[in-house]
Amino acid sequence: MKIVIAGSGEVGTHLAKLLSNEEQDITVVDSDGEKLAMLDANYNLLTFRGSPTSFTTLKQAGVEGCDLFIAVTPFETRNIVACAIAKSLGAEKTVARIDNYEFKDPVNREFFSHIGADDMIYPEYLAAMETIQALRHNWVRHWFELHNGELILVGVKLRDNAPLVGMQLKDLGVMDHNFHVAAIKRDHETIIPGGFDKLQCNDIVYFMTRRDHVDSLVDLCGKKQRKIRDVLIMGGSRIAIRLCAMAGDEFNFKIMDIDRDRCLRLSERCPDAHIINADARDTDALLEAGISDMDAFIALADSSETNILTCLSAKELGVVKTIAEVENLQFISEAEGLNIGTIINKKLLASSRIFQMLLDRDTSTSKCLALADAEVAEIVAREGSKITRGQVKDLRLSRDMTIAGLIRDGKGQLVSGNTVIAPGDRVVVFTLNGLLHKVEKLFK
Repeated sequence: MKIVIAGSGEVGTHLAKLLSNEEQDITVVDSDGEKLAMLDANYNLLTFRGSPTSFTTLKQAGVEGCDLFIAVTPFETRNIVACAIAKSLGAEKTVARIDNYEFKDPVNREFFSHIGADDMIYPEYLAAMETIQALRHNWVRHWFELHNGELILVGVKLRDNAPLVGMQLKDLGVMDHNFHVAAIKRDHETIIPGGFDKLQCNDIVYFMTRRDHVDSLVDLCGKKQRKIRDVLIMGGSRIAIRLCAMAGDEFNFKIMDIDRDRCLRLSERCPDAHIINADARDTDALLEAGISDMDAFIALADSSETNILTCLSAKELGVVKTIAEVENLQFISEAEGLNIGTIINKKLLASSRIFQMLLDRDTSTSKCLALADAEVAEIVAREGSKITRGQVKDLRLSRDMTIAGLIRDGKGQLVSGNTVIAPGDRVVVFTLNGLLHKVEKLFK
């Protein structure tokens, strides 16, 4: 598939890296030669220096006839204009990153589609959605729904009181259970586990299960599901504003921000929230704001380091659920090893959403890629493909992948070694980054 990406910032670079690993035909356009040189030297793609809003540049970059044009520069107006130009030059589908939620309103969709922007990504909206999920399912680190919720993938950090700690996966096979261990995150490394792997304290374990069996994992992981009602937010960012608008009266929000002018704007944008003009990095200010009575704390400041450290402080002050926005990709693995709860990253969320848009063209595959170093794919097994030639245990599959579940006749089910995958099954595969294109060959 031929894909042109306008913008080599962090979102564009992350997308280009993922797509090039999947052996797609990628061209990145930007006016910054240094960023393009870095991409050109490290990844299997083409780069073109020039303005993303130039007809000449986009023609020379091969936009005519491309399958997908993605505009992810820091400026939403430039992104929309670039999409309009690309569409006029023959791009089949265009996607623009935006900063204004009004642009996503269904009432306005026809207007943007008419001018050439087929779809739009609003990272703050995706981050707010992820945050609401984290508040609702507050015992997990990650929560992904596949195929309209027929299968649920949850990532849970095991505590020392978890009954699963110390158990080898082969021992789970003789127990009556309704989940599959798809992957383990341990000491900054994601492991695709085998039967002899043992679950350890502080592992982040990814379980595949069905919706009606999710609750059984709570006790097994040493967790408790709590009702979140009172929430303190540090930072009056666009994510905070969108979160208040989307959550309605489900939560009672307090927002702390050090900027007085921003607090005045927040009081207008978030009329139901309690706005506090104070520095949440100050423990005394947190105590005065009632941190000890909060069910959850969300850190949405501009600095990833500040968000991580403030969540640690909130934990020490007794808050059970903390959520941190960590935009530095290199910090995510370190942050996951700390006791700060759920991590939100707009780049990963935006990349995941764009991948799903990309694969809407191919109804056989859809992905959820909001993990830093792993991929979850839903792939249709074709007639005569290797994956359908026997029981899963006899297929000699790579150790870098695991089959976690499948959808058959619209119903989700878990996969064991004795399962025989049938043509037409939608199979959920968990694999390490960069290997999905090899896995897909098994299904063709």
